[in-house]
Amino acid sequence: MSDDERDLDVDSDADKRAHHNALERQRRDHIKNSFSSLRDAVPALQGEKASRAQILNKATDYIQYMRRKNQTHQQDIDDLKKQNALLDQQVRALEKARATGNLSSALLNDASSLGLKTRSGSDSSDSDDTHTHTQGQRKRLKTDNKKS
Repeated sequence: MSDDERDLDVDSDADKRAHHNALERQRRDHIKNSFSSLRDAVPALQGEKASRAQILNKATDYIQYMRRKNQTHQQDIDDLKKQNALLDQQVRALEKARATGNLSSALLNDASSLGLKTRSGSDSSDSDDTHTHTQGQRKRLKTDNKKS
């Protein structure tokens, strides 16, 4: 091997090592930036210094919290859908009763099914209790629909 070939080989090894080091530095920087982004995404860690282990633990806790919150919201949505279906059914029954002329009896039946007092002052439930019977608290659906 000539001196020129050895010089090229040494330069080639140095270039390979430098390239490898640059790639490794980029990889470490990417991991560091990813941990910073994750830290900033977790409310309990925003703006704080934290080790990578702390970031991962808090991120895991936050994900579990958000999953529980999503499940609760999904249950609320399901409950509201059931409530809407019931109300739609009541509207259809009242419209049908109005069309057939039986509106007053339909209103009394509806009041009874809701546990409301009728005009006579009697509670529609079977008990002697004069307190108004209420069903569970109704949930209201928040919508983002804005009419223009």
